[in-house]
Amino acid sequence: MRLLVDHRERLVAQRTALINDLRWHLHDLSPGFEIPARALTAGCWQDRVAGRLARAEQTARVRIVRDELRRIRELTRSIDARQRELAVLVADVAPQLLAEPGCGVLTAAKLVGEIAGIARFATDAKLARMAGSAPIPASSGRTTRHRLDHGGNRQLNCALHRLAATKGRLDPKTAAYLARKQADGKTRREALRCLKRHPARRIWRLLQSPGTPSKPTARSP
Repeated sequence: MRLLVDHRERLVAQRTALINDLRWHLHDLSPGFEIPARALTAGCWQDRVAGRLARAEQTARVRIVRDELRRIRELTRSIDARQRELAVLVADVAPQLLAEPGCGVLTAAKLVGEIAGIARFATDAKLARMAGSAPIPASSGRTTRHRLDHGGNRQLNCALHRLAATKGRLDPKTAAYLARKQADGKTRREALRCLKRHPARRIWRLLQSPGTPSKPTARSP
């Protein structure tokens, strides 16, 4: 699953680079032709651009753009196919993640692939530490404070951040938690950092195999 996620991300990066170059060429060819952001990943806009290019004089630039558009279409088909493949795998391996609000196929696949077996982590705290989502104690004397952990698995940290941000938009309890943190003077980013520890706990619990007792931990927001 991790190989498929990484491969899909590489395909997306290639497609993004081609789209950026294609937009640059289209701006020179038709300065007044407006294309919304991320529109060129959609088939309807790809068809619209293809029709416009087919009617244009077939200069070297137009031929280059048509070739780039063809490659973008090929990459889009491959990206969609990998996502469908991942959806089947996640539904088989960890359907409980897909039932979690805010956790889609790609986030679930990234979590499963990067965790590489929840049995490696005896507690949710160990998972959070590996993900770099647990704050590091940095107290001195009578001053109690914590600092951000810049270590750990950054891919897993990114997946937890994406899950936290999505739950903040979709889940009322999570949104209320973020609002409380911001009311206490934290920025939105700082509030999300506080929140990331809770998804790590939740994911650890969800991925426990049947019959594996979960150890008691603090209540999530």
